[in-house]
Amino acid sequence: MTIAPIVEPKIGQRIAQILFITQSLGSAALIANATVNPIVGSKLGGSDILAGVPGTLLLLGAAIASYPAGILMQRIGRRPGLALGFYLGSFGMAVGGYAIVSGSFLLFLLGLFLIGGARGAVDQSRYAAADANLPENRARAISTVVFAGTVGAVGGPLLVAPLGILVNSMFGFEALAGPMIGGAVLFGISGLLISGLLRPDPRDIGKVISDALKKEDDAPVAAARELRAIARLHGVQLAALSMLIGQAMMVLVMTVTSLHMKHHDHNLADISLVIMAHTLGMYGLSFLTGTIADRYGRNTVIAVGALVLILGCVVAPLSTDVLPLAIGLFLVGVGWNMCYIGGSSLLADNLAPNERGRYQGAVELTVNVASAAGSLSSGFILAGLGFTVLCVIASVLTCAPLLVLMFRRLKARNIAAFE
Repeated sequence: MTIAPIVEPKIGQRIAQILFITQSLGSAALIANATVNPIVGSKLGGSDILAGVPGTLLLLGAAIASYPAGILMQRIGRRPGLALGFYLGSFGMAVGGYAIVSGSFLLFLLGLFLIGGARGAVDQSRYAAADANLPENRARAISTVVFAGTVGAVGGPLLVAPLGILVNSMFGFEALAGPMIGGAVLFGISGLLISGLLRPDPRDIGKVISDALKKEDDAPVAAARELRAIARLHGVQLAALSMLIGQAMMVLVMTVTSLHMKHHDHNLADISLVIMAHTLGMYGLSFLTGTIADRYGRNTVIAVGALVLILGCVVAPLSTDVLPLAIGLFLVGVGWNMCYIGGSSLLADNLAPNERGRYQGAVELTVNVASAAGSLSSGFILAGLGFTVLCVIASVLTCAPLLVLMFRRLKARNIAAFE
């Protein structure tokens, strides 16, 4: 399908590649810092109880920033909106690095909050990739951006030690400040790449595609709908539910897995292996997920993703050995990946260009809030009920997208029977 020169496949592919590069840099910076943030929180705060506060501030910042960032991108474009997000992240990491050097816990938390706000914006890069591609290529474009998490998962931890040595030897700074200072540079580079290379603006490409498709269908270009009207659309509801449930349940299980393993006398090497398997599941098969979603449909990917996530929740508590845990967490990651990419694609399909930024931002807000809730509640559930019950809770709640799909299929059959 060739609608206009601006939407030739090569342009959409180039946009996705630029977003892949910037997301890879940003992901590496975030994961490098996630590796040391609990240590820094405990050290600066003076207690292990405060080790989880930095992660909570990051999630809170992402939740608060998601909706305003979506509105901003709707008004001024994806390029300036994403660039501002990366620049904010660079500033936040600079603040965090200074806080570590100066020993200020409150300033460190401020830096994490700013980084979280940046993440709330830059995580919407996948929607920019969707804007720049035709409907039949959207899921693959989104999967390209999501796959950048693999680069971060591998490169982020590898950067921690060299960056610590670098800032210590060159400036005499605390080694723990290395990932923050290096992250500020990586986020700054990403912002410059977005500002200079993300052209044409994906928002504008999406408008051209939408207008051309409507002309082919002889359909008038409609005004933007109210959020309430959009929220009643079946496709939007399923998309939001699949991303929300997938994210919350993945975080619920993943957050306490390392602690669960520590309670059963596993060493750091064993724990790292399981978390690596989980991260590989989250990002490693993204291209395959995108291809399946474009070829067989978004609903199919969401349904399979929910089933795989449930299977992972069933396998993970079967044994405290490394292999079953690694397989279970890998499957949880794959299930999240399919719900995330399938839901993101389905959401983009159901929104007009003049609605996408605002409503996608609203969905990102709910997803980040659900993620924070999953992170905060996981420790309480583990302590009070145990890892097995936690996984049972996650598997039961993950049935929600499946029940919605089953209900709609039955409803469609009943309607067809009466016609």
